[in-house]
Amino acid sequence: MTSKEQFELIKRLKAIADMGLVYAEDSYDIERYEELKNISLQLMSHLADTPFEKLDAFFLPQLDYPTPKVDVRGFVLNENDEILMAQESVDLKWTIPGGWADIGTTPKEVVIKEIKEETGIDAEVVRLLAVYDKQRHKHPAEPYYIYKLMFFCRATGGELRPGFDMKGAAYYPIKDLPELSEERILESQIQHLFQLVKEDVQEVYVD
Repeated sequence: MTSKEQFELIKRLKAIADMGLVYAEDSYDIERYEELKNISLQLMSHLADTPFEKLDAFFLPQLDYPTPKVDVRGFVLNENDEILMAQESVDLKWTIPGGWADIGTTPKEVVIKEIKEETGIDAEVVRLLAVYDKQRHKHPAEPYYIYKLMFFCRATGGELRPGFDMKGAAYYPIKDLPELSEERILESQIQHLFQLVKEDVQEVYVD
């Protein structure tokens, strides 16, 4: 079993503990679920080589049924079929624009906002291309369980420039992609999204 597979099992273990703490009423059950949660964090700490105290502080107490987080991203092509990309300040690597879904904002509104903020480009949503379950792809391991909504978008204006928290913004051809921020996007996903657009596949891909 790979370390990523172990990490995914530990996340499931923690989710079970969190779910139990939401619904448990008996003090004995609460104690057992707290113990299960601590064990999962200890295992996560060992696997991620991160202090237990840091992980414990990272996760807020779960007050409701635990569900995946949602990452929303926009796939934009120019007239030369080059892909709109943004360079992350954190690792200086590149991704298609996007970020966490915001409460009170629709997925379409989120992706349009993220494209504008990260690249300076105004865009409109054409359609949803794919829903990826992040654990089904070869991303680096991380604490959250994440779904990725991938929208095909069309540029409508604006000026290409990096946002305040980005180092760069540019269009890249599919055959000459920059070094990718694999926590956010994989080359296999970009190739897949490009294929869905160019072959005009109308059915939304879902893992």
